[in-house]
Amino acid sequence: MSSTLAKYDNFLVNNVSTISTLESSLRSVTWFLPGRFKDAELASEALSALLNVTSLYHDTLLARIVQSDPKWKPILPIPLHTRYTRAWSDKDNLYKWAARALELIRFTQLLIEMGMRRKFSNKNRWRGVLLLETIKVILRFILLRITRRPLLSPPMPERDVDPTSLPPSSIHSSPTLAPTTPSSSSPSTPDHLKNNRVPLHPSSVMLAPPPPGRSDTSVEDYLLPKALTTSSVRPSLQLVKPLMSVQDWVAEAVYILRPLIYVAMLSTRKHKDRALMSVFALELVSRNLRRLPSPSAVVERDEYARRDRDMSWYLLRGSAWESYTRPKIESIVESASTKPVIGLFSAIVKDWIPLIDEYYYCE
Repeated sequence: MSSTLAKYDNFLVNNVSTISTLESSLRSVTWFLPGRFKDAELASEALSALLNVTSLYHDTLLARIVQSDPKWKPILPIPLHTRYTRAWSDKDNLYKWAARALELIRFTQLLIEMGMRRKFSNKNRWRGVLLLETIKVILRFILLRITRRPLLSPPMPERDVDPTSLPPSSIHSSPTLAPTTPSSSSPSTPDHLKNNRVPLHPSSVMLAPPPPGRSDTSVEDYLLPKALTTSSVRPSLQLVKPLMSVQDWVAEAVYILRPLIYVAMLSTRKHKDRALMSVFALELVSRNLRRLPSPSAVVERDEYARRDRDMSWYLLRGSAWESYTRPKIESIVESASTKPVIGLFSAIVKDWIPLIDEYYYCE
């Protein structure tokens, strides 16, 4: 088994550009499959889950290759999210495996729900969804206990090496990576310039003044984006400050428990109608209780901004979806179906609307 895995690793690093292109192409195909044949949505989600899981393994392998060779370093600065999550993954094995398990569940949860809908009753399907959400809550509380900081999404470092730019014949060479020591040999002079004794006269374009209406870029405007910030020099584990007050802990706990409470209310017909308003109220409570990060806390501010944007997904849930969002989308799709190019995208959206009706994780 280990030899087979080693052969696959060698095949991956030698064909990483081709594999990345294939992943991107197959990922695009998954958007067109639903509605094309029987159980097409199951095939589409199975392909999507397989691609996500293999991409997670590929990202881990590429990061291991880059870190194993001290002669190479990234030209572009590593994203702060990647620095923070990678530091915790390297420091604590429990964090690494809990984060990986959380990502694996996120990649396969819709596929699991589709399988349960075909094999079990509706009641048992909701029990399975409730079990998945319970496991996710436990894993998030494990991450919260380890870090004692607000959770980031995703909890794993994202890919910071562009695999399409890696040459297929080399394991370690990449245009996105630069050697720490420059080459000892100086570039040779081209043959057609070796005997050139004709002086180069200044170009009229270089001597001409700038055209009117065009302002010169000041030195400060040029250097300011390249200046180091406090987050650039701060240790990776200190990019997010620990939770200090009880209010901070309550806000994070409410945010973690929110999906579990929502599924628990949906699984019982008694509280199904109040589930959306209850979970939205919990979202607002968590938002109002959380601390206000400082301007230098870039990672935490980005995470809170992502959480605020995710509140728009409530339009695809419960009564908001049934009474407002779905009629609006259906009317737009119907009016755009006669257009030559837009009609293709409207047909894709129309095929995805039943999936939002039938599956919880498709919202």
